[in-house]
Amino acid sequence: MEGIDKKTFKNIFYDHWDSFKKAHPRFDSPDYNDTIQKMLDCGDPEKMGFVQYRCCNCGETRRIAFTCKSCFCLSCGKVYTDRWADFIGRRLLPGVTYRHVVLTMPDFLHVWFRRNPELLSQLMRAANACLEDILKTCSGKKLNIGNIIVLQTAGRSGHYNPHLHILMTAGGINPEGNWQNVSYIPYEIMHRKWQYHILKMIREYVCDPVVEIDINRAWKNYPRGFVAFLQPGEVPPGGQGLAQYLAKYVVSPPISVRRIQRYDGKTVSYWYRDHKTGQIEHETLPVLKFIGRMVQHILPKGFQRIRYYGLHGNVRYQHRQNHSR
Repeated sequence: MEGIDKKTFKNIFYDHWDSFKKAHPRFDSPDYNDTIQKMLDCGDPEKMGFVQYRCCNCGETRRIAFTCKSCFCLSCGKVYTDRWADFIGRRLLPGVTYRHVVLTMPDFLHVWFRRNPELLSQLMRAANACLEDILKTCSGKKLNIGNIIVLQTAGRSGHYNPHLHILMTAGGINPEGNWQNVSYIPYEIMHRKWQYHILKMIREYVCDPVVEIDINRAWKNYPRGFVAFLQPGEVPPGGQGLAQYLAKYVVSPPISVRRIQRYDGKTVSYWYRDHKTGQIEHETLPVLKFIGRMVQHILPKGFQRIRYYGLHGNVRYQHRQNHSR
């Protein structure tokens, strides 16, 4: 199929979604069907509705269809990203320095999150507890900090790779009520504390005794802790610039239209940049496998992929808004 564009992604699902559900019945549920249907109906005035304008001078009318505004839709991806960046930009604390933190885990732990989606919520809570612990260790005091935590499940190749992107205040309010900066966080502390908090959480919430094999493997194979990336220096100043900086990492669809190279009705070819090597890699998948790689990133209905903790908690944010009026 020549002329790859935004419709190509839709066509893949138009052609094969029913066949995919027959082959994989567990995906035939409202969580998946509703998301896919919204994406397929996006921009269709008969299904999504529309607004109509009429020129007062010439009488000409123009109909504009409503869109789905879903992060799974390639047509709405940029709009979704811009809206998210604008919203986050308004929630950041004025004058406060932020750091961009990425928390990951070894590949062999991914299966427990795939089997137990409820663990994803606990993963985000564990990350908040971990960062509070880290800043307490570095400052010598328990600080009231602010974290905006975003769950991302897609790796660059489209594989299931749950990890977290976090906007963390570079300091917090100490017990005396004063702001205390934390300008330096040793990597070894961050790596080991993240390993401790995530493994502790998995052991607590996974009932399968087999999980102990992977937990022991994680301690043995990673004596220096798990990879936790802290953006060197300060990220762009607070406000819209910082929000836009992070938006490109976390609220985009599992694949962009420019990365799809070919769809011939049976296979899908696309490229990605390998995170470890930095090289461009090309992959061609049977169409049903490609669909499976995409839809595994659809989260349960109502799941909050972006969560706010501490100084950014919803109650505190609303309190600040009320006092600023």
